[in-house]
Amino acid sequence: MGTREAWVLHVDLDQFVAAVEVLRRPELAGRQVVVGGRGDPTERGVVSTASYEARAFGVRSGMPLRIAARKLPDAVFLPVDGAEYEAVSGRVMEALRSLGAVVEVLGWDEAFLGATTDDPESLARQAQAAVLDETQLHCSVGIGDNKVRAKIATEFGKPAGLFRLTAENWFDVMGDRPTIALWGVGTKVSRRLAALGVTTVRELAAAQVDALIAEFGPKMGVWYHELGQGIGPTTVDDSPWIPRGHSRETTFQQNLTTPDQVREAVLRLANDVVEDAAEDGRSVERVALKVRYAPFVTKSTSRKLPAPTRDAQTIVGAVMALADTLEDREVRLLGVRAEMTMPQDADPSERTPVRGRI
Repeated sequence: MGTREAWVLHVDLDQFVAAVEVLRRPELAGRQVVVGGRGDPTERGVVSTASYEARAFGVRSGMPLRIAARKLPDAVFLPVDGAEYEAVSGRVMEALRSLGAVVEVLGWDEAFLGATTDDPESLARQAQAAVLDETQLHCSVGIGDNKVRAKIATEFGKPAGLFRLTAENWFDVMGDRPTIALWGVGTKVSRRLAALGVTTVRELAAAQVDALIAEFGPKMGVWYHELGQGIGPTTVDDSPWIPRGHSRETTFQQNLTTPDQVREAVLRLANDVVEDAAEDGRSVERVALKVRYAPFVTKSTSRKLPAPTRDAQTIVGAVMALADTLEDREVRLLGVRAEMTMPQDADPSERTPVRGRI
């Protein structure tokens, strides 16, 4: 028998949304399937997900549907069906809970498992079998000694495989990879790191902390330095995820061409967000406004409120003040976000964020 240790497993459903659609329409198996918007590539909208067959031709999440259609004129385009994906996701999570591990849900298609075992690979295979038996869906599993390594390990297991990434093999596997390969490092951050002479994971781990703090601030500078070493939280928390905020976003089929049209649209979104926040029963402390001007220039701005409040008039007024700063240009997308105070017993730094908007 081996030594029982605490492990973190990251379970990620392979091409989840596309796979759910193929289950409903078996004739689409092996086809180029793109899911996004209302399923009409002539309309404005973005790709939510694509089958592996479509990804092979460069179609990715977030890509405008029209560009996806140009790349794949023979692909099958389908509308987003959130209710169905949520229902299937619920079955996936229940299958994972049946294993006796702690399950921290990250979204429709992924979760962390926490367990003490001497054979994490066996648990990973049990998770894959349980999900497949319950839903006919395949998943990949990353095994790590913390959340960061487990999450990154999953990419090496795709599709339908598993991979272990720990302190022992971290630099062997990740050391020479670009910083953008790290969970939480995007294009902008990797460029800023490159400007500091940091281009690989190993270089990030060896970088001077003071230089990182000077560039990214005291919290994020230290966090990026630890990220380069694969350091991350180890606790898997099965308590319900508490959203940091609520967002509403709309892409317009025809550009808004006048300031009055823009203000009217912002007002509608702001009122919707206020209603969403009110249902949570928490105060709003910051509002943000996102705008995408024609043809495709995106800008965001935010404002901290004088004090946390639940007063709808104050919150909407702050959003409309941001709207007054917009340029007099045609607008193709608007988004409003309200960030809320967190419950006293919830530490947002210990909760893994779910993909958000704005």
